[in-house]
Amino acid sequence: MTTPATPPPQAPGQPFQQPQQGLGGPAGTYASPIPVRSPGLGDAIASEWTKIRSVRSTMWTLGVMIVLLLAVGLLSAFAVGASDAELEDTPVLSLGFFGVLLGSICVITLGVLTISSEYGTGMIRTTLTACPSRSRVLIAKSVVFFLLTFSITAVTTGIVGLLQTAMLGGATPGGDDWLRATVGVALYVATLGLLSLAVGALVRHSAGAITLMIAVVLLPLVLAMFMFSPSLADLQQALLEYSIPSQLAAFYDASVTPSGPSGWEPLWIVLGVTAVAMTGAFASLDRRDV
Repeated sequence: MTTPATPPPQAPGQPFQQPQQGLGGPAGTYASPIPVRSPGLGDAIASEWTKIRSVRSTMWTLGVMIVLLLAVGLLSAFAVGASDAELEDTPVLSLGFFGVLLGSICVITLGVLTISSEYGTGMIRTTLTACPSRSRVLIAKSVVFFLLTFSITAVTTGIVGLLQTAMLGGATPGGDDWLRATVGVALYVATLGLLSLAVGALVRHSAGAITLMIAVVLLPLVLAMFMFSPSLADLQQALLEYSIPSQLAAFYDASVTPSGPSGWEPLWIVLGVTAVAMTGAFASLDRRDV
């Protein structure tokens, strides 16, 4: 029969402390049997994917975008087909422009909400506690958002284009036309969403950032329509050429101003603007408190 070890004497006035035998270590220490590793970018991307697919705003915004792309695109094709209009020189795929322009508002909204909603609810504190690297958080949000919106936009615009081509005659779209009307448009819209995400990180207020982005999309074209003074002719022409609706129309060879951006040029423009905004968003996250 063994006698249990006698605990060391306690100092007068001190609470009794039970000695602990460590798990996997010497007495008084604890070593977790679970392997511990430092989280990386892949973990942050997995976390952001879980968040973006589990919130209702994603389902509603992207769901409405898909409905707009399909409904407006098919209604446009039906209206043109019913009017017996001549389409020999008109690109059939250009009828998808109206749905994409309306659907881009949904992408802008989701881009802002991807980060600004966390500031509104205070969830950003939990996010930055789990991942202290703020640049890693913004990169993960950007990667998940861009890939999601690009994939959905490319697939939906491709389906709309196929249905429009089947419903109407006219000029047969070439390979470059299909590429710009699907992949090109999807890249442009997803990058525009990234610009919205950057603005959301800078403004940190959902309603304010969404209003600002809608103004960026629509206000230049609206202002140009009301510039009747000859002294404002150059400014009016620049607003018409470089407004976002005109840049989107360039992917369909349907730009209202032949001297404006054409082909893939609008994509390089929006990429440059988004790069500047994202740089500001990174600097803002590092220097401002939550």
